[in-house]
Amino acid sequence: MSTSGLPIETDPGRSSELHQRLLDWYRHNRRDLPWRRTRDPYQVLVSEIMLQQTQVDRVIPKYHAFLEQFPTIQALAEAPASEVIRAWAGLGYNRRAVNLQRTAQAVVERYDGVMPSDPELLRGLPGIGDYTAGAVACFAYEQPVGFADANIRRVLQRLFFGPELPERKASDSTIRRLAQVLVPERDAYAWNQALIEFGALQCTSRKPACLICPLQSDCAAFPEIQTVLGQGRARTTPAETPFTGSTRFYRGRLIAALRELPAGASSPLIDLGPKIRDDFSPNYTGWLLDLAKGLERDGLLCFETGALQDDGNQRIAEEQAKYDAKAGDRATVAGLRVRLP
Repeated sequence: MSTSGLPIETDPGRSSELHQRLLDWYRHNRRDLPWRRTRDPYQVLVSEIMLQQTQVDRVIPKYHAFLEQFPTIQALAEAPASEVIRAWAGLGYNRRAVNLQRTAQAVVERYDGVMPSDPELLRGLPGIGDYTAGAVACFAYEQPVGFADANIRRVLQRLFFGPELPERKASDSTIRRLAQVLVPERDAYAWNQALIEFGALQCTSRKPACLICPLQSDCAAFPEIQTVLGQGRARTTPAETPFTGSTRFYRGRLIAALRELPAGASSPLIDLGPKIRDDFSPNYTGWLLDLAKGLERDGLLCFETGALQDDGNQRIAEEQAKYDAKAGDRATVAGLRVRLP
């Protein structure tokens, strides 16, 4: 792959020194995480999906529990979706659970349950992007593949381009190219793990330990990062959207309410309104229906076919067909029942 346009020295000696210093740091500072004790591609995949936007400490117990309940990719593929969603409780971003099962089902159907090692084939699986495909190829099959999660992007941005605040100086595509150029043919597993760990523990988002950084002499951000990061936080904090009260927040509460139901049971949608928001009233029935429809589109909720009351008459609610009611059509909403898929 061409290094044209990338701020990287082609001197093998210098590249080797950078690799050695980071790998030395990793050997002395790496955490003993359960997914680093395996090369099983299924277990690697589960860890990578769980770790997306979720802290390591929260993932560890859920990782063990999930693999105990679904020990193989075949077990996950064959499980009822409701069980998978229930097992995901506490991790957030429930859509990941559905995507993970869809990936498992595709692997069983297309590859007889054997996860492919080719990043291109991995990217062809549902719910698998560039990062996850590269991570599985490298961490399960030890292939020399470069990829970039949030930690890797931050480390490479600072190391080769300077601080990411007040604005980034490199695009995601540039960082991905750089990650591939840098990955060594040997020790690719350790190198990529080291980059992730370095971003998580040393070159952190808010409080990077620059003064004791082993890569300080090679870091383009070191001369100014402390001042720039402080100014950037001050400017960006007011624009952040609080999680509480957001659509994502209420989606999570609706799924949590469905998890409390006995396995296979359903509930009238309208009865779940007060469990989702404290100020629920009949004025929110249209909003509640839209929330449920969004979860249905993501495979996280099912509308049950059943009888609806409409001006005292019985009519059949066909899935999808009857969901075009206006926000004020309370009779339609009142007749719908929902459950986990």
